[in-house]
Amino acid sequence: MLKILSLLKRKEGMRREEFYSWAKNEHPQLAKMLTNIRGYRMNVARLDEPEAAFDAISEMWFDDAAAFDAAFATPHGQKVREDAMGHASQRIHVRVEEIVLV
Repeated sequence: MLKILSLLKRKEGMRREEFYSWAKNEHPQLAKMLTNIRGYRMNVARLDEPEAAFDAISEMWFDDAAAFDAAFATPHGQKVREDAMGHASQRIHVRVEEIVLV
């Protein structure tokens, strides 16, 4: 299983509340329909916390790197990518091995 963490920083000039709403309500409706996706979570920085280095971290699970690459090679995958980049000034993907300790 491949897990992808995507660290997202909102676009310059975008209010935190606007980004929060997009990350919580709009983007997941697109992302959860990606081909091959096995799991999806969106973690959004709380509005009552001080400014964070990133405004959201998404978690996506795929069977392997080929399944991830295939998902984003589709027209829908491109739409998901464009939606993210339309709202984020920075998006960093980290491919991780999840080790559950508790």
